[in-house]
Amino acid sequence: MDILFTLFIEPLTKMYFLKALVGGSIVAVVCAVAGCLVILQRMAFLGDALSHAMIAGVGAGYLFMKVFFGIEAAAGAMLIGSLFSAMLTVFMIGFVAKVSRIKEDTAIGIMYTGIFAAGVVLVSVFSKYIHIDIVHFIMGDILGISDTDMIVSSLVSAVVLSTIILFFRYFKLTSFDPVMAASIGIPVLFFKYLFTGCVSLVVVSAVSMVGVILVVGLLITPAATAYLLTDRLEKMMGLAAIFGFTSILGGLYLSVWMNSSGGGAIMLFSTAQFLTVLIFAPRYGILADKLRSKKAVPQQLTEDIIASVFKSEGEVSLSSLTKYIDAAKKPLNNALNQLTSDGLLINADGSISLTEKGKTEALRLKKAHRVWETYLHHMGVPDEQLHEQAHVLEHYNDAESINYIHQQLGFPNKDPHGSEIPDIYADGSFCLTDMFGFSNSEVKVVTIKTQKEIKAGDLVKISQQEDGFVIEKDGQLIELTNEEVASLTIKIP
Repeated sequence: MDILFTLFIEPLTKMYFLKALVGGSIVAVVCAVAGCLVILQRMAFLGDALSHAMIAGVGAGYLFMKVFFGIEAAAGAMLIGSLFSAMLTVFMIGFVAKVSRIKEDTAIGIMYTGIFAAGVVLVSVFSKYIHIDIVHFIMGDILGISDTDMIVSSLVSAVVLSTIILFFRYFKLTSFDPVMAASIGIPVLFFKYLFTGCVSLVVVSAVSMVGVILVVGLLITPAATAYLLTDRLEKMMGLAAIFGFTSILGGLYLSVWMNSSGGGAIMLFSTAQFLTVLIFAPRYGILADKLRSKKAVPQQLTEDIIASVFKSEGEVSLSSLTKYIDAAKKPLNNALNQLTSDGLLINADGSISLTEKGKTEALRLKKAHRVWETYLHHMGVPDEQLHEQAHVLEHYNDAESINYIHQQLGFPNKDPHGSEIPDIYADGSFCLTDMFGFSNSEVKVVTIKTQKEIKAGDLVKISQQEDGFVIEKDGQLIELTNEEVASLTIKIP
């Protein structure tokens, strides 16, 4: 009990700990919420740039007050100077990216290092007037927060959070789809600069309290942690705020226990928090990804099963299927279960058959195989190797791509072995000449040229007779001429 009191309760009785917890939490929450939009807009590097470029503004503000008014460390002047240097950095980044072939990420690297260097030179040249601890500026001292820092940070946080809440819809739309936002009249550039201004305010107000490294970490890490747990921006912001607070709380306890730097301990805890979520996140975590990969069924296996059942005239026993498919029992069962759940197979009492949807898929695979055979023959591959190589290539069977290859070959009707190439199209429709297994099944008419009572969209049953094809619609039998058969394409509804 004494150990628990010493570890957890006693730090809460210390004023420096409470001030660091309150002040740090204010900064962490606003950084985490703004950080969600920073991540979505891919501006993570910009936060680092702004925090480093601030040194020039701090130095300029300090020098101005010292030279003209004889006042040292005027917080207001340094805040204004910092904000000015941050906005100058943003403007220069945009200007360089706009007027040259340099990309924005490269422009960020150039401008922020240049302005940061200008700040360092300014501080060193006028060291007689400017008394700024560069190490403190970089590392911060969260355990030594002043009342002024606390007030400034609170006001800035209130302004930034209010702006994000007020314009949330616009920030969300411009983050996810700026093209659509512009098309409906939203001024995308205005909201980009408005949000950049908010980030600048957050960085400027927080750096003097927590330092450059910690403010960048709080801007990115809690938001990135939340990003691993949800796809909704509102929920992401809420989770990020929680992770920001726990980073401060856990880091401060770690700092007290280890007698270490407060900022370093906070970022260490925040990073450990991120790595834990990265491993155990239920959807996007490493373990979840490994489990999905383990359960995943290879596309080649499912397609081989469909093709094998189709070749067996639509029905095959499980024991017979294992003779055709080279797969272990567990992957085979997983594949059969997936095909059944996808509505492609019927697996009942060891007898496996294709559904209408499965037959359409089989036709698509059949076409892919024969188109690839025709293509390989066209490229000079020996006839005895065509089937084996096409069996490998048939798994690259995107409908648009196969139709394109078929078109480039001149739409041949038969493969090099004289077998029919099915006329199945990218939308899944096919011709009556490929009706194997579909007789008396309900199908949807896609196209037809006829004066009879049949039109696109009708659900009908088609049967093949000795003298041609007959369509049954609403109990009425309609015979088709050869011209009507040639114009008819159907689809499994």
